[in-house]
Amino acid sequence: MGKSIACALLVPLLLTACAGRPSGPPARLHYPPARRDKLVAVYFGTRVPAPYRWMENMHSVALHRWVRAENALTRSYLAKIPIRGWITRRLRQLWNYPRQTTPVQVAGSRIFFRRNSGLENQSVLYVQDSPSAKPRVLLNPNTLSPNGSIALAAFQPSPDGKYLAYALSRGGSDWQTIHVMDVATGKTLPYAVRWVKFSNIAWTNDDRGFYYSRYPRPPKGNRINDEVVNQQLYYHELGTPQSADRLIYSRPDLPHWVVEGEVSENGRYLFVTLNNGTAVRNELYFADLGNPHHPQVTAPLRPLYTSNDAEYSFVGVHKHTLFLLTTLRASRGRIVAADLYRPSPQHWRTVVPQSKQIIQSAALAGGRLLVDAQVVATSRLRLYSLSGKLLHQLPLPTLGTVTAVSARMDSSAVYYGFTSFLYPKAIYRYDVRSAATQVVFKPKLDFNAAPFETRQVFYHSKDGVKVPMFIVSARNVKLDGGNPTILYGYGGFDITITPVFDPMLPVWLELGGVYAVPNLRGGGVYGEKWHHAGMLGNKQNVFNDFAWAAKYLIKRGYTSSKRLGIQGYSNGGLLTGASITERPSLFGAAYIGHGVLDMLRYQYFSGGALWAPEYGVSTNPQAFKWLYAYSPLQNIRPGTCYPPTFITTSWDDDRVVPMHEFKFTAAMQHAQSCSNPVLLRTTRATSHIYMPLDKQIVQRADVWSFEAYNLGIKKIPAAARSAAAHAGR
Repeated sequence: MGKSIACALLVPLLLTACAGRPSGPPARLHYPPARRDKLVAVYFGTRVPAPYRWMENMHSVALHRWVRAENALTRSYLAKIPIRGWITRRLRQLWNYPRQTTPVQVAGSRIFFRRNSGLENQSVLYVQDSPSAKPRVLLNPNTLSPNGSIALAAFQPSPDGKYLAYALSRGGSDWQTIHVMDVATGKTLPYAVRWVKFSNIAWTNDDRGFYYSRYPRPPKGNRINDEVVNQQLYYHELGTPQSADRLIYSRPDLPHWVVEGEVSENGRYLFVTLNNGTAVRNELYFADLGNPHHPQVTAPLRPLYTSNDAEYSFVGVHKHTLFLLTTLRASRGRIVAADLYRPSPQHWRTVVPQSKQIIQSAALAGGRLLVDAQVVATSRLRLYSLSGKLLHQLPLPTLGTVTAVSARMDSSAVYYGFTSFLYPKAIYRYDVRSAATQVVFKPKLDFNAAPFETRQVFYHSKDGVKVPMFIVSARNVKLDGGNPTILYGYGGFDITITPVFDPMLPVWLELGGVYAVPNLRGGGVYGEKWHHAGMLGNKQNVFNDFAWAAKYLIKRGYTSSKRLGIQGYSNGGLLTGASITERPSLFGAAYIGHGVLDMLRYQYFSGGALWAPEYGVSTNPQAFKWLYAYSPLQNIRPGTCYPPTFITTSWDDDRVVPMHEFKFTAAMQHAQSCSNPVLLRTTRATSHIYMPLDKQIVQRADVWSFEAYNLGIKKIPAAARSAAAHAGR
């Protein structure tokens, strides 16, 4: 067979292996000019240049022109990467597998879940009238907009499954509109609920309405950037306009606090949680609604815990006993039982004491207590009696992560998901009475995980603190310093990064890559103290932990600086931004996804002020010092050679608004002293937490092909080509 014929036949999978492929991106890029103003901000006597403050105006014609030019430059660069086409096609192959969420149970036999056949832009919402009944489509969000711009952001069935409240979002924005559907007929009821953000949906047991949290209607103009303040808890009654909704709780004296309502399973009580933004500690109130079938929805709230000194998380109510997950005198968490009418901690009964495990959540299940905990970022599920006796440890397939437990006090069935780095999520059903476990859903993937393994190692950070890290690689990986490696991190908000499957990871492993995830301080792997060690004035510990993870990988021979890429998203984007401005020569490539990069002004936009308990704000003289010391934007130094850097954001991101990425990109491109590229990719009809699958695949492939190319992967290994060809049959 002639070479040209062979290439033609192999185009679907092996285009980049054939002769005549693109030679690669140009050596040096010419960046679109960005105006630099002479504005200087003064903070407590410190003069801070702010040449790109004008980029905060999202209506600026010049800004839109600059972003279009940046996108064009990025497209041109990516189009010349030889391996990009193969990565895109292989990722699409591996993403094309069925997926399902954990079923949501209601009183009776109905269950609700979402399912994706493979490459649908959004998962479809199904209902089953019983666990053995045939599922039927209840809502297909793919029909709401041709390009996936309208997202199904959340849903919550009424207590008996008669109605379904579902929240839609344009472009995946945090702003949501709640609609209500009759489950039997599929018809949507009149009157939607608007201007909802950072809210759950808490039905009363009479099916007549629900509690929700909303902000005042924002002023016309820029609803992405406008700061949100004064969230309030309302009750909406079906069949009435939103103007008739009843105000339940408001704290105008605490404009940046978040309020949320939850109704107990028996319908008797409303619990209201009040948080200082994203702080883990909270206040807790409750109201006795009386007869669940005729609740007094505006019953007065009574304080339970108002010192804001710990986490007080509602687990459930049995008779008049309140079960709580709390960190009071237990930084890793414990479960206690309290009398609703004598709630003082001195009267508590400890049900599950603090241990080495970090309790993530708990639920009342079939007259028992189910506890989801973690041991060094891997899940454990344990069943206890209500008195605290350990009854059973649920079997889990391997070291990994339990996701979305669904349990009810009046049902013996517990549903949960389980996943790990190398295995996609499966759904299990556990019976608390018989202790029997069955597989409800387990996807098949065209990927052989046998040649690969996940290891957990421990390394010492700069100050000697021992930090855990997962490493995913081939079992026979050569420790010769030559492996292209991605180091992913987050390090904030008490969030623990646990083993979770991502279709891109098999692609990376087939390319010969190594993937590493350290559990940095600022997260929650060892509880509240670990979180505090990486927040506010301790934030530098997070960046040090990340750098010393990189040094560990280099020292142990996994990789070298030029073959080590880093990735982070959101707070993790802050991490990668700070990492390359602090230690530009340590890394071979970087990805900054929707990162918080201007730490001196983040609090003025959208919900940014809610993060103040985590970061501190620049209007405080003490906080200004530590923020200014690490803020990625303010620490870019002209004449520095920064690693190849890929930056992404969205016009519709109203959580981390795009001005962060715009200003950072312009400053990086202005300062860059070498030919390493600094690229910006800005999308539309996507947001901080939502992107339709077709766009997600393209962006993921772009990010990883950029890093792969700049880490030295110029062609596809033969074993990877073989795996892709086999999967395509």
